[in-house]
Amino acid sequence: MAVEVVYRSSRDLERLFMDKAEADRHDKMLELAELLAEVLQKAVPSLTEQQVEEAGIYMAKNRDVFAKAFKSQPDALSELLSAPAEMVAPVEVTQEPEAVETAAPAKPAKAAKAPK
Repeated sequence: MAVEVVYRSSRDLERLFMDKAEADRHDKMLELAELLAEVLQKAVPSLTEQQVEEAGIYMAKNRDVFAKAFKSQPDALSELLSAPAEMVAPVEVTQEPEAVETAAPAKPAKAAKAPK
């Protein structure tokens, strides 16, 4: 029987990753999305919770494009305008997320042993 190491984001417990770096990137993206959502909610109180979460996730996923735009390259946003509209699935960005799509094998995850 083969042993398989699987990683899980601390902010999205339903999603599994085969690579630790990928799990870390996903976790950092969700952390940024949560902070962006808080800022957006404060700036535009009329937005619903779902709208600020979706906007925060969209901005976090496209952080490189927004960073270029904020660094005196506003034309970088045209990249997002010309791309097909991405449907952002509502993702709970708190510690207790709702069920989201899993990017791992069908086998249940086993806890990794702590290094000695």
